[in-house]
Amino acid sequence: MHAPGHNDLYAAEEVEIGSLAAGGSPRTAGENLAHVETLVASQAQLPPIVVHRPTMRVVDGMHRLLAAKSQGHRTISVRFFDGPEEDAFVLAVRSNIAHGLPLSLADRKQAAERVIASHARWSDRMIASVTGISARTVAEIRKQVKGRPADGAGRIGRDGRVRSTDATEGRRRAHELIVKDPGLSLRQVARAAGISPETVRDVKNRLSRGEDPLPRRRPKELVPRPAGQPARRDGHAGRPAPGPAAAPAAVVERLRADPALRFNENGRDLLRLLNVHTLRAEDWNRLVDSVPPHCTEKVAQLARDCARKWLEFASVVERD
Repeated sequence: MHAPGHNDLYAAEEVEIGSLAAGGSPRTAGENLAHVETLVASQAQLPPIVVHRPTMRVVDGMHRLLAAKSQGHRTISVRFFDGPEEDAFVLAVRSNIAHGLPLSLADRKQAAERVIASHARWSDRMIASVTGISARTVAEIRKQVKGRPADGAGRIGRDGRVRSTDATEGRRRAHELIVKDPGLSLRQVARAAGISPETVRDVKNRLSRGEDPLPRRRPKELVPRPAGQPARRDGHAGRPAPGPAAAPAAVVERLRADPALRFNENGRDLLRLLNVHTLRAEDWNRLVDSVPPHCTEKVAQLARDCARKWLEFASVVERD
């Protein structure tokens, strides 16, 4: 099963405008008349609209249709889609985040809710890829709507493969395969274990560090430790970890007042870099939500690279 796209459409043909129907648009506020006027004024040759043949409902191109009507045209160029209505809605959403007047964030979230209900077995990443929001946001919406697959049913990813919603067994299986044959590629292990290649990479990295292949549960948001919570212990002979540290923003502010940093170019560069990391927890969460589905792996890798560089920097500073 794949998300419907323009490869599922027939060749363009001229269709009577009077035979077409509206309704079911992902735009909750309706069409934007100013955009229609812009299309009319452009005098450009507009691409064909997309129509669901069984219902003759416009899937993509209502602004173009209204522009054609205002110009007095009786026909319009159409590419037909023959799939079920649920898939027609997915195609409408996917088309409206790819070109033309983009859907608002509220429209995309509402569309995701509808897609979750109609395509419950699609993975969060797959739904994110057609609705233009992050997989993390899709996961939050999924908790609030009906239509979730039964436990153990698995979800269908963007590559068309079914993966279990509980990666615990998949991680264990991947661990066994890696130990048995270290030469297997990430994709080979992923296919055999029913998990993603990125999850296999994490298992492999954990194995190389001598850690358990199953990570401990992490908080769902980047929130600070509540005030008054007992300080945890670190791994050095049971020694208590340092007490609550001053807020990063306050520390950076004090460093700004230090002439040894303020009055030389390298010091000012360091202060600027440190200041980037003084965001509040809710700001970090907002940044997580802003990462589009097609960029998640690249952004995550860059973040890890930055973290490694900071760790190396900290080690050198402490040695000196």
